[in-house]
Amino acid sequence: MANILWAVETVSAILLIILILLHSPKGDGIGAIGGASHVFASQKSAEKGLNKLTGIICAIFILCTFLIGFGIVK
Repeated sequence: MANILWAVETVSAILLIILILLHSPKGDGIGAIGGASHVFASQKSAEKGLNKLTGIICAIFILCTFLIGFGIVK
């Protein structure tokens, strides 16, 4: 059972890294200087779905971490 949790935790960690890198930056960055920040506007529904998926994967990762860390599953 512990091996399965380790595998789930590893996969969820990799997915978290990918999902977090897919998020669009919240700040305007350098584009705000020239007034071009509105050119790179993202779709709100895609961002909302990405946020939800990231939250679910994060919850799975945290749950696996607690189960392995506290030794509940051996």
